[in-house]
Order: sequence, then C-alpha cells, then structure tokens
Amino acid sequence: MGIIQATVDLTAEELRKVFGPFDAYAKKIENAYQVSLITREESLRIIGPEPNVSPAKQVVVTLLELVRRGNELTEQQVDYCLAMSFKEKANVVLNLDDDVITRTSTGKPVKAKTAGQAGYIKAIKKNMIVFGVGPAGTGKTFLAMAMAVQAFKENAVSRIILTRPAIEAGEKLGFLPGDLQSKVDPYLRPLYDALYLLMGAEGFAHNMEKGTIEVAPLAYMRGRTLDNSFIILDEAQNTTPAQMKMFLTRIGFGSKVIVTGDLTQKDLPSGEISGLESSLRILKDVDDIAICRLTNQDVVRHPLVQKIVEAYEAYENRASAENKRKNQKNDDKH
Repeated sequence: MGIIQATVDLTAEELRKVFGPFDAYAKKIENAYQVSLITREESLRIIGPEPNVSPAKQVVVTLLELVRRGNELTEQQVDYCLAMSFKEKANVVLNLDDDVITRTSTGKPVKAKTAGQAGYIKAIKKNMIVFGVGPAGTGKTFLAMAMAVQAFKENAVSRIILTRPAIEAGEKLGFLPGDLQSKVDPYLRPLYDALYLLMGAEGFAHNMEKGTIEVAPLAYMRGRTLDNSFIILDEAQNTTPAQMKMFLTRIGFGSKVIVTGDLTQKDLPSGEISGLESSLRILKDVDDIAICRLTNQDVVRHPLVQKIVEAYEAYENRASAENKRKNQKNDDKH
C-alpha cells in the first residue's frame, strides 16, 4: 500500500478556519484517516496511505465549502462530516447547509445539522402529528420550536402552544413559593430559553401578552380544543397513557402537533408505563402520524454528550442482557 499526496488550494484565513482552534479539527482528520496535513503557502497537502487520502481530502473540501458559504465551523460539524465520510456520504453535510428553517432574533440561521434532524424536519412539514424520540442533545425540542416560530411568522398558524408534564427530574422540590405561574415556571424554563433565542425577549414578551404564545403545564390542556395552532408536547416520556390520550385528542382543525421525548430519561414512578412508549406502539400505523427516531449520531451538543449517551446506552444494554440471563436461569431451575 503506497503513500500518496493530494493538494487543496485555500487562503491562509480559510486554512485557519478549517484547521480550527489550536488545529483541533486538523488533528481529528489526521487521526481518523492516519494522514498528515501539511501547509505550503496557500495550499494544503494531504499525505498518507492511498485508500485514506481521497476520503480525507473530501472531508477537507467539504469543510472548506462550508467556510466559503460563511459558516463558522463547530466541532460537531467536523465530527459529523468525518462520520459521514466513512459511509462515503460527506456531501450530506453540504446538503444540510442549504435548508434554513428560520433565523434567531440575532439573525443566525437555524438549520438541521444531521441527516436524522433533516428527516425530522421533513416529517414535521409533511405530517399533522410527529413524534420526535431520541437521546438528549439531538435537537428534538429546539427544531420543533424553530418550525413553530417559522409557521407563526408565515401566518400558517395563529398560536404556538408549548406544554410539558410537571414532573420533577428525580427530585422532590416541595412547595415552591409564589403564585401558580411561579410554581410551574421552573418546569417550563427550557421552553422559555428557546423562545428567547428564536424570537428575542421583546418579541416573546409581546406575543405572550397577546396570548398568541402559550407556555403551560400539560394539565392545563384538559377540556380544550386547539384549532389553528402549532402545539409542542415536550418531555413526553413523563406522561401517563391517559395524559397522552387526553393531549392527542385536543387537536383541532388547522393544527400541527409535535411530541418529543427520551425514553431513557423517564421520571415516572417505578413500574408506571410511559404514555409516549404506549402511543408509539398504538399509533405506528396511523396515517398522517410520523415517528422519527433520532440516535446518538444526531447529538449536536458538546461531543462529550454523545460519548455520555453512548456509554449509558452500552451500560443499559449490558444490564438488560444480564437480567435476561438471570431470569432464564431462574426459569430453568423451576
């Protein structure tokens, strides 16, 4: 297997952006493909084993194109580009960059960052009800809210309704001070944070005051019919089957519903069935309902989050296999 080289032409500024802070992105490419990246004036030489140089060059060219389109590269983008290159799909990253969902209050574009996220957005556009299921950091809630804000801006809906079941995440918070809104606000804070980013504090406050944006605990949905609304149920793994049925039967004409959740992070009492889990089984064959399952490869937070998700997944799989073996032994004894 011979050693070959390939060349990519780029400016010093482009090189700085593609290489990343302290050459972190360049080191990732070198480690992934066992190649060397050497700069010569306004060109980059990629040297290494013959089978590795071409895909490594494709990664560099893809990242360079993202830079030339005005993107500030992130570690997640580099990691995802490398992951896709091993499947010979590095160009997927460029295709994702073409579709802007909306813009934040500061003008920053909101886009899908993985193929899984792109499929999720496509499903939201096409279907009346979409279940977005996956681990933490996959953008389930934020992308749904970006789609809601864009639909609201385009007058496709007249209201945005965001809701969550008010269940403590493994803690007993006791009696919180203040009025009813003050008591439920801590549960809904992640939704407020996303809205501030997408609409700005002033736009958010104005629409809350008008009642065109509503953020409320799931219990407030009972007895209502929600027409012409974009409705998002977040943390749905913490609903009971009865709550989920109640929520899904609130939907009126002209509405779109997104249900998001992570089945590995249930805070329900031990042994209680999740309404999200049961609804995924019951509704899987119903028309105009889509189920999107995001994976750890769609995690877009700090790369360490992806490693944490993978480590927990591996541990839980081992524990499940061990329990099955123990149960099988007990059955054999009897």
